[in-house]
Amino acid sequence: MATTAGAFIAGGIAACGAVTATHPFETVKIRMQLQGELQTKGHQPHHYRGPFHGVGVIVRNEGLRGIYRGIGCAYVYQILLNGCRLGFYEPMRHGLATLALRDGGKQNLAINMFCGASSGIIGAAAGSPFFLVKTRLQSFSPFLPVGTQHRYRNAVDGMAQIYKAEGFRGLYRGVGAAMIRTGFGSSVQLPTYFFAKRRLVRHLGMQEGAPLHLASSTVSGFVVCCFMHPPDTIMSRLYNQNGNLYKGVFDCLGKTIKTEGFFAIYKGFLPHLARILPHTILTLSLAEQTNKLIRKVEQKILPDPTL
Repeated sequence: MATTAGAFIAGGIAACGAVTATHPFETVKIRMQLQGELQTKGHQPHHYRGPFHGVGVIVRNEGLRGIYRGIGCAYVYQILLNGCRLGFYEPMRHGLATLALRDGGKQNLAINMFCGASSGIIGAAAGSPFFLVKTRLQSFSPFLPVGTQHRYRNAVDGMAQIYKAEGFRGLYRGVGAAMIRTGFGSSVQLPTYFFAKRRLVRHLGMQEGAPLHLASSTVSGFVVCCFMHPPDTIMSRLYNQNGNLYKGVFDCLGKTIKTEGFFAIYKGFLPHLARILPHTILTLSLAEQTNKLIRKVEQKILPDPTL
């Protein structure tokens, strides 16, 4: 395992590679979550009907630039989120296991989930302003608008406009929902990945390598999406609102279900799954490789006790 700093860098690099491939589905997911916002059934538009239909509609009307809106913010957010999540998880887990079980190498599901959630929450809080601007950039469409529309020239302009209108607090609008969402996802992502990996080695005799990483990542990605999507929908709406349409997480949840029905919190699930599966596979598989690379670099430039 690389040092905490090395794991942070490796996690960030891996996540940036993954987000480049999956960003189009993220754009579709956000627009599906926002279409028909607080409108009763029968009066909701259906501009985007699924992951591939949505990608086709956006590319046809807005080009590749439209489907990749907010990619710069996505890179910064992923570096902060996954750098923290992959960088802090193992040191936290090892420390707690040593403290509680007197054996840092021993695996415990409760400790693993707590450390996964905690490391993810740290990353979500650090990257929240970038996710806020990313959401608003991705939701904007001059052709088929959904939700509140924000006209930002780019990420820097978005940050400046929000700060000018709402101050520093405005940049952290919806951070509570972001922390809940990421806590849910992070609490199961790494524990599920390592659990699946151990089971595949033990019961199917799989060896360390790309096929094992791919299979473990697939299991992890599906579980993450099931846990994370409802708070993800709430977060998207809190981030994209203008003014105080929602007072907080539970107000948004209540209004959404009351007006649109229970399954409204699962709007955009298929594009989310289409994004999260390859994103998790690529992030965790690339993290394995980048960790090895960072480890080799560290061995050359750091003394052994540091490792």
